[in-house]
Amino acid sequence: MNPTPAAEQSRADQGKGLVLVVEDERAISDLLRMYLSREGFGVHVASDGPSGLSFARTLHPVAIILDVGLPGIDGTEVCRQLRADGDWTPILFCTARDDEVDRVLGLELGADDYITKPFSPREVVARVKSVVRRASRANTSEGPLAMGAIKLDPVTRRVTANEVAISLTATEFDLLAHLMAHPGRVFSREQLLSEVWGYAAVVGTRTVDVHVAQVRSKLAESDVIRTVRGVGYAAETPR
Repeated sequence: MNPTPAAEQSRADQGKGLVLVVEDERAISDLLRMYLSREGFGVHVASDGPSGLSFARTLHPVAIILDVGLPGIDGTEVCRQLRADGDWTPILFCTARDDEVDRVLGLELGADDYITKPFSPREVVARVKSVVRRASRANTSEGPLAMGAIKLDPVTRRVTANEVAISLTATEFDLLAHLMAHPGRVFSREQLLSEVWGYAAVVGTRTVDVHVAQVRSKLAESDVIRTVRGVGYAAETPR
């Protein structure tokens, strides 16, 4: 018999937190449950979009593994509704290998990362740890950063543009913080994947481009990120 949500939540309180797995393929969800549980996470599984959305709102997980092709409502719509609610729980999308459009759309909607099927469950666990770490990280060794109209506090993880709060995902925040902490320095996409995401570039650098575009969109006219053609990105005070 599977544990009840309450039992899983209780177990999560003693470990690393609860991960919500929204996946309609039983073999995949069982495998993810086993590997995540071994790493000290509590796990709750939902098999369709509506129940996944409901559990995300009621269980308050530390991260969500979200399949794109779900019954009821698909994963991108689940993500869209959570972000519209102001819920910035880290989301890791699972997509089929040829679903490039879905991957980009998911990132544009506010997902923190994605992984393609078939995947290694160990890699998924590593990615979950990474997004959870980014969401909870408070770098007390680094003071508030300011550039142009942008102010960023690594401790409170708050970003403002002209004193107006900007909502960023954990990954978007860390990307902007990393660039602002090194003003003028140009980072390649591969460097950003390694230093912000915490893994090698085998996943493809398109992830970086999409996240940069999302940050720029949210900063609007206060944007401080500069594209260096053929190289990568840098943060600079607008002239």
